[in-house]
Amino acid sequence: MFDPNKSSPKVDHDEKCSGKAIYVADIEMDGMLFAKTVRSKIAHGHIKSIEIPSIEEGYFIVDHHDVIMENYVSMIFKDWPVFAVDTVNYIGEPIMLVVGPDKEKIEHIISTIKITYEELPPVFSYSDSKVHKSFKKGHALEAFETAHLLYEDTCETGYQEQAYIEPQGMIAYPEGEDKITLIGSIQCPYYVKNAVLRCLGYHDQQVRVIQSVVGGAFGGKEEFPSTIACQLATAVKKIQKPIKLIFEREEDMIVTTKRHPSKIHLVGAIDKFNRVQAIKAHVSLDGGAYIGLSEVVLARSMIAITGAYTIDNLEVSGDVFATNTVPTGAFRGFGAPQMIFAIEMFMTHIAKYIGVDEIDFRMKHLAKQGDKTSTSGTFRDPIIMKEMIKRAKEISSFDKKYSAYKTSQFRGIGMSFFLHGCGFTGSGESTHIKAKVKIKKDEHDHIFIYVAAVDMGQGCKTTLKHVVAATLEVRDSQVTFDNPDTDFVPDSGPTVASRTMMIVGGLLARAAKKLKDNWKVHEVQEIVEQYQQPEYIRWNEDTMHGDAYPAYSWGVNIVEVSVSPITYQTKVVGIWAIYDVGKAIDERIVIGQAEGGITQGIAYGYLEVMNHQLGKLAQKNFTDYIIPTSLDLPKMETVLSENPFAFGPYGAKGVGELTLVGGAPAVALAIEMAIKRPIRKIPATSESIMELLAHE
Repeated sequence: MFDPNKSSPKVDHDEKCSGKAIYVADIEMDGMLFAKTVRSKIAHGHIKSIEIPSIEEGYFIVDHHDVIMENYVSMIFKDWPVFAVDTVNYIGEPIMLVVGPDKEKIEHIISTIKITYEELPPVFSYSDSKVHKSFKKGHALEAFETAHLLYEDTCETGYQEQAYIEPQGMIAYPEGEDKITLIGSIQCPYYVKNAVLRCLGYHDQQVRVIQSVVGGAFGGKEEFPSTIACQLATAVKKIQKPIKLIFEREEDMIVTTKRHPSKIHLVGAIDKFNRVQAIKAHVSLDGGAYIGLSEVVLARSMIAITGAYTIDNLEVSGDVFATNTVPTGAFRGFGAPQMIFAIEMFMTHIAKYIGVDEIDFRMKHLAKQGDKTSTSGTFRDPIIMKEMIKRAKEISSFDKKYSAYKTSQFRGIGMSFFLHGCGFTGSGESTHIKAKVKIKKDEHDHIFIYVAAVDMGQGCKTTLKHVVAATLEVRDSQVTFDNPDTDFVPDSGPTVASRTMMIVGGLLARAAKKLKDNWKVHEVQEIVEQYQQPEYIRWNEDTMHGDAYPAYSWGVNIVEVSVSPITYQTKVVGIWAIYDVGKAIDERIVIGQAEGGITQGIAYGYLEVMNHQLGKLAQKNFTDYIIPTSLDLPKMETVLSENPFAFGPYGAKGVGELTLVGGAPAVALAIEMAIKRPIRKIPATSESIMELLAHE
C-alpha cells in the first residue's frame, strides 16, 4: 500500500531484498480512484454540445471548467490545452476525465456520454506554418552564381513511435490541504512540476513530483507527461482523493507524441574540382495539432544540416507546419535523425551524379578540428573520424564487400558518417536550465546524490554513482542515488539532449572534488554546484549563429543487407559501429546504449511504418506497428574510440542520441546499393522497394 502521509511508497522487506522494481501501475493507495480520458473522435471541429448522463455518487467529471488558472500545458508556446474547450484539433484530443472507484463503471459512463460536433475541414498538408527559422553561413549566393553544376534532392521521413515497454502512467494525490503530489513514469520531474504550478496557480511548495521506476522513454516521456499531470492535478484539486491514470497500449500509441515526419529539400553548388561549395536547404516538419517542443526540434534539425561534413556556405530555413494530427514531439535524436538521413543520402547522390566514388567524395568533405560548424561556431576538439572510418572498414571487410556489391544484385553495404551535439542548444544550459546538483555526506560518511536526472533504462543510476565514487575514492556501495523527488532534489535539468553524463555528471564530479578537498570525518557536509557555461561559448538565438553545442560526439555505422528478389523484404546481415563518446564511464552500459540506439535507427530506416488516414493513426499496437526483435538483427560489433573531452567528467561526452542517428542512412545506403535505385524516403519498406524497381 502507498501512504500519502509518508514521503515514499511503502515497500515491504521482501521487495527491497529482491530488488523488485515498483512501477507506477504497482502503487496502491487507500481510497484510490481511477481516471480515464474522454477523447475527440474527429480530427477538427467545434464542440456543439456534450450530454452527460446522471452518474452515481462517487463518480466525477473533470474538464476545462475545473482548471483553476491556465488551461494550457505551457512548454514553449501556450497553444496546447489541458482539456479542449470548444474546438478539437486532432483525433484523441482530451475533452474530460471520468473518475471513480470502478473501472468498468467508468467505461460504461464514457460509453453513454454523447458529444455533438460541427466538423471543420481538417488540414493534413504542409501549408500552415507556425514556426519559421533561418540562418546563413558564408556567402551561399555567390557560391551558387559561380557553381560548375547544381544538384537538387528532396528527402522524406515518416513518423516513428517510441515504443517504450511501459505505457504512460501517473498517480496524483492530496498531501495535506493545499499540496498535490504526483508520482509518474517521467523523464523530467521539473517540467511536470512547473506545468502543474502554472495550471493550478500554486506556489513552489504546493506541488511535489516523484519519479517512479521508468520502463523506457526515448523522449516520449519528456513533454507528454505534463499533459497527464495537469489533468490529474486538476482532478485531485476538485475531488481531494488519490487518482491513478494508466494508459492501455492502444490509447498510448494513438494519442502520445511521435517523431516528426519531415520533408527536407536540398540544393548543392558543386565546383569544377567536385567540391560542394554551398548548400541551400529547407526543412519542413509536421508538428501536428500543437507546437509543443517542435520549435526546438526544428532548430536541432537545421543545425545538423552538414552532418559530419564542413560546407563553407549555407542558406538554411525551416518551418513547423500545423496539421490536424496527433502532436509530434521529443524522440531520441530530436530532429537530427531526419537531417542526418537527408545529408548522407544527398552527399552520396551528388557523388553518383558527378561520377566519382561516393565514399572518397564524402571523406574529402569531412569536418576537421578548427573548421567552422554549420552555425559558424568552431570545432575546437580533436576529430578522429578518419581513424574511426579506417577501423570500421577493417572490422566489417567493407572495401571488399563494397567492391563486390557494386556490380551484384540484391546485396548491399552502407556506411554513414555522423555527429551529434551534446547538451542543450546554444545558451540553453546557461540561460534556461541553470542546472544545480547537490551531494550530501552524513555522519556515517555515506554519500547521497541529489539530482533530477532520471534513470529510464540508460543506466545513469550506475554511471553517476561511478563518477562520484571515483572522485571521492570510495566504493560505489558508499554512494546512494534514489529516484528524484522535487521536494528534495534541486533542478539539474531534464533527462534529455544527451546531457546527463556530460552536464550533470560533470557538476557531480566538481561537487565531489570539493567535498573530497574539505572532507571532515563523521560530520554532515553538503555541497551544491551550479552549471557555468564555458567562456568560449557564444550563441545568438535569433540568428542561430555561434557555438550551438559545447561538444560533439561522432560515429560511423556500417550496415550490410540482402534484399529478396521475390518479396523485396530486407534482411540485415551485418552491423558494425564505431563511436567517439569521449570516455566511457561504464563500457558495458555504453555498449548497451549503442546496440539499442542503432537498432532503433536502423528500424527507422527500413522497418517501422506509421501513417494516418484522415488524421487517424493506422498503427495502434505492436501487431500493426512492427519493431525489430532479436530475430531481425544479426550480432553487432561495436567499438568505442577514446577521445576525452576536457570539460566532461573523466572525458565523457553524450552517448544516448548519437547511437541512433546514423542507423537509418546506413541501412538506406545499403538498400540503395542492393537495388540500384536511389532511396529518398524512409522507411524503405518492401512495398517502396517494389515501387522503385517497377518505376525508376
